[in-house]
Amino acid sequence: MSQLGISMCGTKHSHSAGILMSVLKDDRVNFKGVYEPDNSRKEYLKDLDTNPWNQVTWIDSEDDLLFDNQTQAVIVEAGNHESLDFVDKLIRSGKHVFSDKPAGEDYEKFVKIIDIAKKNHLFLQLGYMFRYHNGFSLIADWARTGMLGQIFSIRAHMSTNHRSNLPSAERISKHHVGGVYFDLSGHMIDQIVWILGRPEKITSFLRDDTSILKGFVDNTLSVFEFHSSIATIDISASETVPTARRFEVYGTNGSAIMEPMEPPGKIRLCLDKKFEGFHSGENFIQVANIPRYDAMMSAFLDDVIGEKSPDRSLDHELLVQETLLRSTGVI
Repeated sequence: MSQLGISMCGTKHSHSAGILMSVLKDDRVNFKGVYEPDNSRKEYLKDLDTNPWNQVTWIDSEDDLLFDNQTQAVIVEAGNHESLDFVDKLIRSGKHVFSDKPAGEDYEKFVKIIDIAKKNHLFLQLGYMFRYHNGFSLIADWARTGMLGQIFSIRAHMSTNHRSNLPSAERISKHHVGGVYFDLSGHMIDQIVWILGRPEKITSFLRDDTSILKGFVDNTLSVFEFHSSIATIDISASETVPTARRFEVYGTNGSAIMEPMEPPGKIRLCLDKKFEGFHSGENFIQVANIPRYDAMMSAFLDDVIGEKSPDRSLDHELLVQETLLRSTGVI
């Protein structure tokens, strides 16, 4: 089998190094290079002389990236404020695209990108790596197959700590409505709408409570109302490390609680009666600790090569982005 030509566009996303390492070790990939439009950023990474940046060649111009016929797919790891423009250009150039989350704040542009991808049979996957997290996969399967009964509540807590990392906080606050919520909530929205679908109503509280930076939204809560269930996401930028990230799903026949998310520990599964190998009452299921990006990038390559269909549809990607921007008040 011939190798797949892959390039990377941008390096400012916090996942960029990890994503690149995952791609470089895949034998199916002929890695063409990295395009970074910010020369100072490019020179900084070159001077680091560390893995993975010292393992790649650098693409000189945007045109060299867009119009290279030997490149079938591009990984977009640009900053959140610039990634959507690159995705737009790449999809219009006929490239398959993996783009790290979220998909910017221009919803109408993203709708057009999705339409072009559908029309031209192009793959577009957003970088929500918890889709391939063993714990989230188990809980979603239990919820979607009915094992937990009617789902009436989902609670997601995914905080971080930017108090000691002002450059990161400033980068988020400078460009985006919703601050830390915009940056992180998509991971949990991705899980919630996969289980419950489109929320009927969203109420958000986006507050600046503890940050040194004036105007940085750092303490947040969103409530999602569905026909017969409620979901909440709470995210702060000021939680003590290690943060207590957790995901909870409650149904009429059982519940599943996972804490922590990373590194994964055990899921507490509680059932009202035995079901498919699980006994009634409490069950504790060990979660496999799979490298954060490997399964996600392998799945994207599988899609492009034609070994499988995408794990999430383009309509799902659009629903996640719509829900995120509804919850920040952008749409």
